Amino acid sequence: MRARTPTRMSGVAMLEVLVAMLILMLGLLGVVGLIVRAESAEMESYQRVQALILVRDMTGRINSNRGVVACYSNGANGTQLGTGYAGTPSCILGTPAQNAQAVADMNDWNAALLGSAETQGASKVGAMIGARGCITQIDAANNIYMVTVVWQGLNPTVAPTVACGKNQYGSDDLRRAVNVTLRIGTLT
Repeated sequence: MRARTPTRMSGVAMLEVLVAMLILMLGLLGVVGLIVRAESAEMESYQRVQALILVRDMTGRINSNRGVVACYSNGANGTQLGTGYAGTPSCILGTPAQNAQAVADMNDWNAALLGSAETQGASKVGAMIGARGCITQIDAANNIYMVTVVWQGLNPTVAPTVACGKNQYGSDDLRRAVNVTLRIGTLT
């Protein structure tokens, strides 16, 4: 009796190996997609934390120089600093020291919005994508102000309701915003 050669069996084994490799490749593609989404979520989270830090920074600055709070919001006009801002802040209320402090605060906040806290080579990379900050007077009689930081997100979501940075990021669905409403008490 002749022994059978395993030629037909080796073809089946090769097919099993190819199917297993295909399944493994599909699984790895899923893992790669998951990693990409996780990195995107991490970047969105980083930008939100940076924005919250900047909002708290400016509310602290305003609280420490509350005698000229209207300078920070430029009265009822509102102030927008950061990406796209090319002006020079000014203040003519209060004492010269208060004015100088308000101007220095706005210049420092503008620099922080533009990313001056971290550099890579000569580039400023420490802020969010297209960061803008707005200080808006909500109610002059009651000294209520809103400090807002907006930036460009990576994936579209629902557009924020605040006006700061509106129509500055292509689609408003890419605009992100954090804000704090601040009421300055009047001491008598």
